[in-house]
Amino acid sequence: MRRLASVASLSVLAALALLGGCGEPQFSDAEKKTVASLALNTLPSLKPDTTNQYADVPAAAALGSTLFFDTGMSRDGTVSCSTCHKIDRQFQDDLPQAVGVSHTNRRTMPLAGVARNPWFFWDGRRDSLWAQALTPLENPLEQAGNRAAFAHYIKRRFGERYERIFGPLPDLSTVPANASPLGTDAEKAAWNAMPASQQDDVNRVYANIGKAIAAFERSIEPEQTRFDRFAIDLATGAKPEGDAAFLPEEILGLKLFIGKANCVTCHNGPRFTDNSFHNTGVPPVQGLPPDRGRVDAVAQVEADPFNCPGKFRDGDESACRELRFMVKDGPQIMRAYKTPSLRGAADRPPYMHAGQFSTLDEVVAHYSKAPLAVEGVSEVHPLDLSERERAALVAFLKTLSD
Repeated sequence: MRRLASVASLSVLAALALLGGCGEPQFSDAEKKTVASLALNTLPSLKPDTTNQYADVPAAAALGSTLFFDTGMSRDGTVSCSTCHKIDRQFQDDLPQAVGVSHTNRRTMPLAGVARNPWFFWDGRRDSLWAQALTPLENPLEQAGNRAAFAHYIKRRFGERYERIFGPLPDLSTVPANASPLGTDAEKAAWNAMPASQQDDVNRVYANIGKAIAAFERSIEPEQTRFDRFAIDLATGAKPEGDAAFLPEEILGLKLFIGKANCVTCHNGPRFTDNSFHNTGVPPVQGLPPDRGRVDAVAQVEADPFNCPGKFRDGDESACRELRFMVKDGPQIMRAYKTPSLRGAADRPPYMHAGQFSTLDEVVAHYSKAPLAVEGVSEVHPLDLSERERAALVAFLKTLSD
């Protein structure tokens, strides 16, 4: 009994150390500044996408929404963007790896705030939201279609809507029903037999499909959570009340997040991501194809005909700085993956690029132990967090969900 009483006393003392005499959370000025920088009210207005002149056109967003949920935008008529990006699940699917027409090797990423990313997919193999939107359409594991078939589908189902937004559709009367440079052998042969001008016509329609879907996805933004209400009160000096009042373990978790655990190094800003790529020693999944992350994506984004410097970009090339100055090689991009936003993370297990961890507790344990990477060099160093500290970090992460 004495031991139990002693443990309870230590817990009370630990909680009091986080609170002032009046029960207020104790943060240094530097800590307050860091916490304030993470609050959603500091998120700047969404910048125009100069590579997509239709990005903020309501009619384009409306068409993009229709296409996003349309299973006709797939080879067999059973898969849409929303198959993996479910509207009631933060636009993700709760699966370790996404399943479209077939089984993929990566986790579906949520879409809140996606238009603010400089790079897309876990490895950054696309450099604009509209170029990203095109990729699953022809991926044989996802929607498995081909761009000639999509052009015909748009003309048949949405011709008038398309032309009100993008102008006249090209003459598709002699375009094969199925053709693509990325499709089956028959589709590739049909594509190669098309004159270059006809290929450009189909590619232009295809690019506009991506631009419409991107216009819709720009509307998906993160929502305020308990953490944001706490952060605003902390910054203004107001007394946190209701759900904005953090429990002692949540305060400890926040302090660890911005301090000892150093999570904020990569999970920073109001979206809790630095938008960059890191090797954190996450193990591969047995049975999946080899996945080397960012190092293999560099060639893919450079070769993409729909990338920023390509002919289907709107505006001038000044928007293409990310691609011009990206890191192209070096050990730091080997098995490096994008830092995901932590907003809403507590409600969307499993975690990591292939769903390697089932719970936030497993994620925190991984970073605490920091195992060596199977390839390249992990940036993570052992934190040796106590059981109580790991639990506190998880408690804080849950405040980023509402």
